[in-house]
Amino acid sequence: MALKGDDPPVVVVGELKLTFNLELVLQGVDRSAACYEVWLAARLSSRGKGREGDARFRNLCRRLGFGLLGVLSNDQVEVLLSPNAPTPRKNPRRRSRLVEEHRRRRGDPVEGGGSRNPVMTAYRQRALACAAALAEGQRRPRDLRAAIPDAPKILHGNVYGWFAPVERGVYRLTESGRAALSRWPQPTSSPDLQDPVIEVSSGDVALNKSQLIRSESG
Repeated sequence: MALKGDDPPVVVVGELKLTFNLELVLQGVDRSAACYEVWLAARLSSRGKGREGDARFRNLCRRLGFGLLGVLSNDQVEVLLSPNAPTPRKNPRRRSRLVEEHRRRRGDPVEGGGSRNPVMTAYRQRALACAAALAEGQRRPRDLRAAIPDAPKILHGNVYGWFAPVERGVYRLTESGRAALSRWPQPTSSPDLQDPVIEVSSGDVALNKSQLIRSESG
């Protein structure tokens, strides 16, 4: 705490620990109500892989208005973050992508509690709908477009390796695609969708639009 004549006192709190961790941040939060500035100080990790190098940790301290001080092995001190550093900018593009992903999903397909299982994204749902349509026979991308607008892009891109071209503009389901359907079963296709691609007209596919949408929700 620094005092100068009759000027208002300037209170600066420094919290010190051996490592940067959550407890250090919580202590800073507790002290912040009684001071103007909070500085969190700790020894820097020897390999530079500590919390001080984690962008998420720095962004948290930046939003809280905390300064960060790193103490080197030779007792020198580095200013890692100023209390007056601007808060991270909002990312409208990232936010809009999250909103769009949420809108395109069908139901709530992502199970919680697991980090090793593939995430059921809206794209994967639509790819599974394409796979379900191809499970009963070869198809053209354009024949699935009425129910799945980006079916041509999904089949051409073949991100998961579920589809294989038979001839120009005609696709079949691969073994990995059938394995995906076994892992994520889809509702049974309607009789119209069970016909080969050569026999399907745009009108027939349009009649099955609601069926494929239901497939996406699986």
